[in-house]
Order: sequence, then C-alpha cells, then structure tokens
Amino acid sequence: MGRLVEAAKVSELGDNAKKKVVLEGQEILLARVGDKYYAVGNRCTHLNGDLSEGKLEGTIITCPRHQSQFDLKDGSVVRWLKGQGVVSRIGGALKSSRPLKTYKVTVEGDAVLVEI
Repeated sequence: MGRLVEAAKVSELGDNAKKKVVLEGQEILLARVGDKYYAVGNRCTHLNGDLSEGKLEGTIITCPRHQSQFDLKDGSVVRWLKGQGVVSRIGGALKSSRPLKTYKVTVEGDAVLVEI
C-alpha cells in the first residue's frame, strides 16, 4: 500500500471536471464524474498525449492527439486510435494498446487524496 497525497480540494473540481496534477514526480489526471473521483496516468499510452487536454464524456477520456479513448474507472482502452486505413494501421502496429495506470482516490473532508 502506498501513501495518500493530497491532489486537490473537493471545491476545485465540479461535476465532469478534470485537472492535471503532479504528485511526487508523477503526472496524474484527476477527474470528478458525479460524486466519484478518478485518478489515472495523464499521458496517453499511444504517443504520450496530454489527456488533461482531452475531452471527458462520462468516465471516458479521449486523447487530443489521435483520439484513443480510455475508461477512467479501470484505465482500460475503449478505442485505440481513431479511424481506419493505412495511417491507423501503422500507428497501431508501432504501439499496441495498453491501459492507463490507475490510482486509488479517497476523499477526506475537503481533501481529494491519491494513493501514490
């Protein structure tokens, strides 16, 4: 078990909000969907896109670079690259799909804590 590190205040994240935080050298995407908080590695496992700049729809985050999608609940790949054709096949061949690293999130009072 890791240790809990404060990532944000509850008041900083409205519903369907996301925020990039750096905790102990790790870049993490922190998101709130409804009354649940999620924390995953902030960089897309395809070509390192900044997921905090991507689109959040429910628990699905879309990478702004090549539109790969991940589920914040478990880091799983929903879609690996967008589109079809030669460019998509080459991109997929260069790097196979990998899930995002997930972090346990706990709320204590107004503090959103991430286990590192």
